[in-house]
Amino acid sequence: MQESKLRTQTLDFAVEIINLVKDLKTKHESIISNQIGRSGTSIGANIREAQYAHGKADFIAKLQIALKEANETGYWLELLFRTGYIDESRFKKLDSDCASIRVMLISSINTAKENK
Repeated sequence: MQESKLRTQTLDFAVEIINLVKDLKTKHESIISNQIGRSGTSIGANIREAQYAHGKADFIAKLQIALKEANETGYWLELLFRTGYIDESRFKKLDSDCASIRVMLISSINTAKENK
């Protein structure tokens, strides 16, 4: 079931983001680390909230919020890479994981809309 895979991937991604934030804090970077910490962990939290949504519209809305957070996280990752806070290999891994989550979210949202 894609929903379970999505929950697992977003939890794993949140762990990676938390580890990234820890590394950024050792470099005394606090502006982007705070932003990416919030957006990167919010993705999975919104998916969890969707599980107990108040109807189909609320379910879709929670997934759309998760998608927006994933998109924002992608922005922060690119900014961290362009400013030299993360190397190319770490950026590519995290960006790929984030893109995969976005694809699954879009698919889930479209499926939920079709089944309205």
